[in-house]
Amino acid sequence: MKISISGTYSAGKTSTVMALSRYTGVPRTLARTIREILPETFPGKKLPEVTPDEFLQLMLRRHTGRAVQEALLGDHFISDGSSLQEWLYGAGRVIHGMNPNDTAGLEGGRAPELTEEMRFFGKVVDQYGYALKQHVKDTYDAYVHLQHELPIAADGHRPMNERFRATIDTMLLQTLDELEIPYHVVSGTMHERLETIAGIFDLKPVMSTEEAIELAWQDYGKQDFRMETERVPAAA
Repeated sequence: MKISISGTYSAGKTSTVMALSRYTGVPRTLARTIREILPETFPGKKLPEVTPDEFLQLMLRRHTGRAVQEALLGDHFISDGSSLQEWLYGAGRVIHGMNPNDTAGLEGGRAPELTEEMRFFGKVVDQYGYALKQHVKDTYDAYVHLQHELPIAADGHRPMNERFRATIDTMLLQTLDELEIPYHVVSGTMHERLETIAGIFDLKPVMSTEEAIELAWQDYGKQDFRMETERVPAAA
């Protein structure tokens, strides 16, 4: 079975995927993050500084990385999100602006008006959306959607716009309904999440939840959390 653990940023997707993989022995995808892709694509730029045309390239690179990882793992894996995220983070920027931090204090956290550039960006994102939705429909058997129960992590990378996050969350569930992909909304502590998800899909534990969570936090701690501008481009 191919399962995507979905949700917006700061919902705990990555840590849940790491723990669930340990708990069940099901492999997880290892696609690169935007933090890793951005420095080699646009050296010296932060994500909030990316222009609409540049964001389109990031969407394509991120999706390509995901598709490769999915293909390598075959028919049985757990994914940290899916390519729907790439489309939705673009679609959300049409509503809330290229830098959602700038619109967080405005009514509805929305951009006051669409420029000609953003209208064209929105059309291209829509076209990407058709392709990415078809890819996800053809790839995944089911989704687990994590409710965002935690505040946004103020790490300097994530957009600090709660309305932007809510827009992504709503659009994601609407899209899963549109694609008729089964999904289960899960909440609670990490222990509760692991037991609930394993129960839904009849995944047999290979260790205790305590062991799985401890190993997952070790995995999580090995990630490189430096800002994009602090990284040396891979090409160098």
